[in-house]
Amino acid sequence: MQQGIYHVPVMLQQVIDGLQINPSGIYVDCTFGGGGHSKAILDKLNKEGKLIAFDQDHDAKKNVPDDDRITFIPQNFRHLQRFLRLHKINSVDGILADLGVSSYQFDKAERGFSTRYNANMDMRMDQRQEQSAIDILEKYPEGKLHKIFEQYGEVTNSKTLAKIITEQRNKTSLQTIADFKNAVHGVVKGNPNKYFAQVFQALRIEVNDELGALKEMLKQSSDVLKEGGCLVIITFHSLEDRIVKNFLKGVEDAKRDDVYGIKAESLFKVITKKPIIPGDEEIKQNPRARSAKLRIAVRKIYKTNNYQN
Repeated sequence: MQQGIYHVPVMLQQVIDGLQINPSGIYVDCTFGGGGHSKAILDKLNKEGKLIAFDQDHDAKKNVPDDDRITFIPQNFRHLQRFLRLHKINSVDGILADLGVSSYQFDKAERGFSTRYNANMDMRMDQRQEQSAIDILEKYPEGKLHKIFEQYGEVTNSKTLAKIITEQRNKTSLQTIADFKNAVHGVVKGNPNKYFAQVFQALRIEVNDELGALKEMLKQSSDVLKEGGCLVIITFHSLEDRIVKNFLKGVEDAKRDDVYGIKAESLFKVITKKPIIPGDEEIKQNPRARSAKLRIAVRKIYKTNNYQN
């Protein structure tokens, strides 16, 4: 198992505490990655306990331990309920999702996630999917490019960037990271490293439909979590964190039910009124943890037509 090389699990102890692990329970790690969080969950399970691990990145399978209690599913976690049913599992005791891109993915140059290397503009989490970052850069209309840079990357001059991309792609190649940087260098604002980090984040989110997948997984968690089951989510930017926060508060359901004049109530009791963040020592040891936010909630227990808090 290559966990130490692949990825350092973020806020490991807080995650395990938040899951309130029942030794004979069934748990889901939606983002297996290097298996660090999964290993800690397995350490808490007895021989009857089970762990279902999802990861759409084919390379993550190399990290799966030889343990009969774990079932690895090489799929996006947006298919959570479907694959649990295929494995004859209707409900689980806890769900974990660490939404960060793994250190392995950032450090493997050919995946195209990092601005530090020169490689093809790829950014696919799942190498089986067709659309990559270069397809977006070459095919998306200017207005759509503007929207993703503005919404997913909070790029200050997103409109100007979209315009220069549509102009340059007819004149020069945008195939590699170096090609792309050279093509748009004239419109870079502020610190180039920060600027391109925001641009790459926007492209990565669009390539992998990260926010859409998160919303789908969260909705399914309401159906598959047992009453009293724990939902533990680690986010790494404000877009993800807002989606998780609103979901746990029932905001999305409330918007939907306003049409019918019904006030929706969240199915979850929020344990973390404010998100947990890494301590100084963890950030020192793992700088990529600095933007992490951990939210924990428990599926409410339904009793005599009332939610028991």
